[in-house]
Amino acid sequence: MTQLRYWLALHHTPYLGPMGTQALLALIEKPSDLFENLEAIAKQINFKAKSLAYLRNPDWATIESELAWATQKNNHILAIDQPAYPALLKEIPDPPVLLYLRGDPACLHTPQIAMVGSRNPSASGRETAYDFARYLANQNITITSGLALGIDFESHRGALAGKGKTIAVTATGLDRVYPARHKEIAHEIADTGGILLSEYPLGTSPRRENFPRRNRINSGLSLGTLVVEAAKQSGSLITARYAGEQGREVFAIPGSIHNPLAKGCHALIRQGAKLVEKAEHILEELGAIAQFENTYTDDPSNNDQQTTDTVDSGILDHIGFEPTTIDSVIERSGLTPEAVSSMLVVLELQGYVESLPGGTYSRTH
Repeated sequence: MTQLRYWLALHHTPYLGPMGTQALLALIEKPSDLFENLEAIAKQINFKAKSLAYLRNPDWATIESELAWATQKNNHILAIDQPAYPALLKEIPDPPVLLYLRGDPACLHTPQIAMVGSRNPSASGRETAYDFARYLANQNITITSGLALGIDFESHRGALAGKGKTIAVTATGLDRVYPARHKEIAHEIADTGGILLSEYPLGTSPRRENFPRRNRINSGLSLGTLVVEAAKQSGSLITARYAGEQGREVFAIPGSIHNPLAKGCHALIRQGAKLVEKAEHILEELGAIAQFENTYTDDPSNNDQQTTDTVDSGILDHIGFEPTTIDSVIERSGLTPEAVSSMLVVLELQGYVESLPGGTYSRTH
């Protein structure tokens, strides 16, 4: 808790941001080092005047109130150096230094697909988002979206109907829900094993500039991003762009050439996004990712197993019959977090492993 206090002080520092904080952390081992040696470090870094003034006199009252919030049931604050911080998100160029959570942190370590689209979709678009999310959630894929109107809402609703988990990445502090009409589903998400997540401090109100920024978290948490219905200038295309920049898959659902809400999806497909017509196509693609990643593993013990019908019996060597964390599998196998997550999805679908509470997996045979 001591270091978290200093993480929060960094997080509240004006003009620092994720990239500035990462650069600063390259000079120190832990956040408290900065405050213990601030004047010396200030000579090495050209802090803005307001940043330095805050670091010299942080708002400890606000920080203590956030620490108190984190002691309440289902509330959590994760720093980027903690084991519970999601491995895939840590890979992106500018990962959030802190995550505020309401719900079950284990959900962060489940395989995820981000679903985005228009806030004013057609009836068909709403139905498609709901059906895709329900199917994928029923296959143990966590649906990640932004709690906005339209496609986001239907994606969360479909995941809950599929008895699965869903993560809502918000652009406000977690002490408020935006839009307010989504309070009921927000509570349901947090109370049924999912998560409400934000990088923004408590008390942050809806601001236009925060919504595009939070989209990088949607895509960063996920193996891929599915765009259900989007106009040519839709904000959901920002999430797709982030996904591409982060090296994640982009999926798009086509529509009529006369439908303006299909223009954005068609543009993505022309740029290389995977065209999907049913939810099964996404699972097939995740399996292909896993097989491709495994083909290029440096582990020689896998060479004789490349022709087997399973995705990768080699990765099973790194999963015990006792609960095994994803981080342990990543460390033992030497594969990327994205590859391991993809393989676990397919191995679970094939019945070789099962997901357990706490974001762990175990072999079934």
